[in-house]
Order: sequence, then structure tokens, then C-alpha cells
Amino acid sequence: MLETKELKDITTQVRRDILRMVHKVNSGHPGGSLGCAEFFVTLYHNFLHRNDAFDMDGKGEDLFFLSNGHISPVYYSVLARTGHFPVEELNTFRLIDSRLQGHPTTHEGLPGVRIASGSLGQGMSVALGAALSKKLNNDERLVFSLHGDGELQEGQNWEAIMYASGNNVDNIIATIDLNEQQIDGSTDDVLPMGDVAAKFEAFGWDVIEIANGNDIDAINDGLSTAISRTGKGKPVCVLLRTVMGNGVDFMMHTHAWHGKAPNDEQLAIGLEQNPETIGDY
Repeated sequence: MLETKELKDITTQVRRDILRMVHKVNSGHPGGSLGCAEFFVTLYHNFLHRNDAFDMDGKGEDLFFLSNGHISPVYYSVLARTGHFPVEELNTFRLIDSRLQGHPTTHEGLPGVRIASGSLGQGMSVALGAALSKKLNNDERLVFSLHGDGELQEGQNWEAIMYASGNNVDNIIATIDLNEQQIDGSTDDVLPMGDVAAKFEAFGWDVIEIANGNDIDAINDGLSTAISRTGKGKPVCVLLRTVMGNGVDFMMHTHAWHGKAPNDEQLAIGLEQNPETIGDY
């Protein structure tokens, strides 16, 4: 496992990647990407057991599924910086014929990406299918997934959440990014979520809360606890309380940066707040 200082340095570089990628094409979703940077870096460097070579079967390794696919900038950055493809390819984000489209796709065979995502609400079902497949194949590795809180407004999630506990799918860890923001405003303004922890518990899940989802030590502890709770008859939910736009002061705590690119001046400010650590692409 990497030490906290190393993970923080990588996270700072990932934030730089996100800002530069979205700025270059004046398109993309920086807010949620920045908010989940610490989670992605910690998950991929300290917890996901991966085979040396990527393949779509994923036998004998942990699997990750990104359901809220619009935060692809953070996903691509972390995949590149964990050796899935050259870091320089981040330069092609959202360009025609690029493997790095605005929402992850599979038809170009980008290593690390197992499903096309972005149609919100579907990732939970896919992750459960993968978890059941591992059980059928006597594969003891785990399935991880990430979902937005606004995404939980999609009804398909709750069918899958009910199915998971009803069928004792206890090899899955579904993380919910609770930043309380979505494209049109706060989740409370669009459609109040109520007590998300109580909802999952009522549906038969084991729930773990990470009160500061932008603190690497808290994420390390929370994911360690989540993994220890698998295999006990219940699916596991991690509630990750993050700040949208984390690390760039003018992007924080607002839905305004859900899907807006920084201009030249804003990019410069954001990069100044996140000094280069391990090298730009």
C-alpha cells in the first residue's frame, strides 16, 4: 500500500489532469471528478487487486464499474497513472476517434473500462451481474462500483439494491458519492434523498459511512472496513461524503461546475492551487 503522502501527490496530479483535459476541449465534467479524486487514487493504488494484463473476463481479480460515467476525467487520469494506457493519451480526451470519450465506452478496447456508462442508474445492475458471475465461478475476488447520489433518483437502482440483499450478494461494495449536488442544483432542491443510510439499511445492506470522503486516511480506513464486511451474507454500501470541485476553491460546494470547463484564467488559478507533483502529460 502507498503511504498517505504518495497518494496525496498523485491526487494533486490527477486534479491537474482533470482541469487540463476539460479545459483543452472546453467540454466535460470537472466538479464530480475533482470531488472523487482521492477515492479513485486510494482505491486503485491501495485496494483493487488487478491482474498484470487487462482482459474483459476479469477472472481472479477485483472489478470496478463506474456508473456515473460523466466523471470520466478522473477515471481516465487514474487509469493512465496506474499503467493501463500511456499518460500522454490523456491529450486525446473527447476528441474524434479517441478512446477517451466523454462517457466511457468499450468498443475501442480502452484497458480498464468494462462497461459503457453514463446512462445513469444502470451501473448497480451491471456490478451485481459481475458479482454473481464471480460467485458462480468460485472466484473470491470482489466487485466495486461507484454511483452518484443524484443517480439514486433512478428507479432501476432500487430494484437492483433490493435484489442484491434478497439474494445475499455479499461480494460487492457499492460506493455512493454523496456530494449533494447534481446538474440542476442541490439534490435536496431537485428531489430530496432523505436518509440514504437508512434506505440502504432498510433494503438489507451493510452500510459504512466515510464522513470526509476527501481525506485519504479516512478513505483507507473506510474501504478496509468495507472489505472486512464482505462475505457475511449482505451487500456492502459505502457512503462517501465528498465536496464537489474539491481542491479548486472557486469550484467547491456548487453544482455550477458539474459540466462546465474552466477558461484560461480559471485553469491557471486551478493549477496554481494544485502544484505539479509527479509530472504533467
